Parts: sequence; structure tokens; C-alpha cells
Amino acid sequence: MSIGNSPEDDRPSLGDDDRPSFADDDRPTIGHALKQARIAAGLTVDEVSSITRVRIPIVHGLEEDDFSKCGGDVYARGHIRTVARAVRLDPEPLVAQYDADHGGRPAPTPAAPMFEAERIRPERRRPNWTAAMVAAIVVVVGFVGFTMFSGSGDSKGKSAQVAEGPTQTQQQSPSPKPAPSLPAAPKPPAPSDSAIAAAPQDKVTVKLSAISDKSWISAKAHNGQVLYDGLLEKGESKTFVDGEKIDLILGNAGAIELYVNGKKVEDQFGDGQVERLTYTKGDPVAG
Repeated sequence: MSIGNSPEDDRPSLGDDDRPSFADDDRPTIGHALKQARIAAGLTVDEVSSITRVRIPIVHGLEEDDFSKCGGDVYARGHIRTVARAVRLDPEPLVAQYDADHGGRPAPTPAAPMFEAERIRPERRRPNWTAAMVAAIVVVVGFVGFTMFSGSGDSKGKSAQVAEGPTQTQQQSPSPKPAPSLPAAPKPPAPSDSAIAAAPQDKVTVKLSAISDKSWISAKAHNGQVLYDGLLEKGESKTFVDGEKIDLILGNAGAIELYVNGKKVEDQFGDGQVERLTYTKGDPVAG
């Protein structure tokens, strides 16, 4: 009994080049990595937008791997770096992944050699000393002749002036006295730390100073009014006063020196750490 070939034996064998290939890169997408890091940091999209000054639609687009709202590759790389730092994520691997997915960075344009400008510079001519000597002689002769002519004319004028005497037009009127200048108004004294120490006891006073680095801060009054929302540069200070309480959000808490009701808050905040604080009347107690 003969056994025929199975239908499977008629199928062409696959060579190494014909076998299906699978991607070795199982890394998450840029948007997925940014979204997971934001959730792990306990931040909302609105808070990330406030910290980074990147508009909310762009933050949503980055988390969905939609970079069309960024305005180009250069801005997309900048937005990826800014948002990654805000959610405590290393931005360089994400930027490298973006470059790999979008054709890489453009090659820099080579600068022109500096010596080319030297080659087109005209050659200096040697000074013509003969012409210079002739010009000097002409100037000297002209000056001597002008002096002799002016001397004779001045002597005649003086003799005529002595005979006629001074005229009325030659009498000069006394010059007016200059108006006295008014003293400059004194400048108001700059506020000092003693003003914070003397804050009224029935209010809460908070002073923030960026010591080691810049930091984004947000301050709100007890009724929800925004007292300040922006970037505090290194060396700058802000003071806020409210009758009941002040709510704070510090984007880079480790760079901030904090005084509440004239007393320094000794909490050890980390660099890049986001802190939400609430202070009321009395001793500084974090809410």
C-alpha cells in the first residue's frame, strides 16, 4: 500500500529571508510613558500645563503620540523635554526615540572656512611719501600767508576802533542766572524681613524666596482667588497675606525658602518635588 504525499508536503519551504519578522523593540510609546509618569507623580493634565506653561491641548496630544500641535520637530523635542522633567522622567531617551521615529535630527550646516575672507581682502598699498611732503609744504606756505594777511588786517581794525571808540552794539547784556534746581524727592524705603515679623496676628502671612534655583509657584486665598501663578526666578521673593488661609503649590519645592507668620518652615523639600501646602493663622502648620 503506497502512501501518497500529504498536502502539507507540497507547500514551499520558507527560507530564512521569507520568515515573518517581529519587532524587537517592545518599549512603550512616548505618549504612554509620559502619561504613566504623570499619573505616578499624582498630577493632572491641568497641573502639568500650569507647571510647564505648555498648553493643555499640546499636553493631551503628547500623551496620545500626536505631535502635530507642537508646530515642528524642534518645538516637539522641547515640549517632550519640558513635560518629562515635570513628571520626573528622564527626557533624553524619549527625545532619542522621537528622533528615531521621525528621521533623526537634521545635519548641522558646516560653517565656511575663516581663511576665505582673508584671501579676498585687498592688498595694502604702500604710502606715497612724495605726495605727502608736497601737501605738507603747500599747507605750511598757505598758513604763513594767511597769518601775514590776518595780522595786517587786525592792526588796521584796531586803529580804527581806537579812533571811533566802542559802539553800543558791542556792549553785552548780563547773562541770566540759571534757575535753582529742586532737590530730588526721597525714595520710599524698601520692604524688609521685619515687615513680615510685624504682620498682624489676625492674618496669615507667607513669604517665598527662590534660593538655589527657579521654581513655579501658585498661591490662592481662602476664597479661591489666585494671588500668584507663575515662575519665581532664582533670587526673587513673593509675600502673600490673607485673613484666613493661603493654599500653595510649589513646583520645585527644594529651591524654596519658606516663612509663615514670620517663622521659617524647616521642612526638608526635595529638588524637583511638587508640594501642596495650606497655612492659617498662628504657628506655621502645614495643611
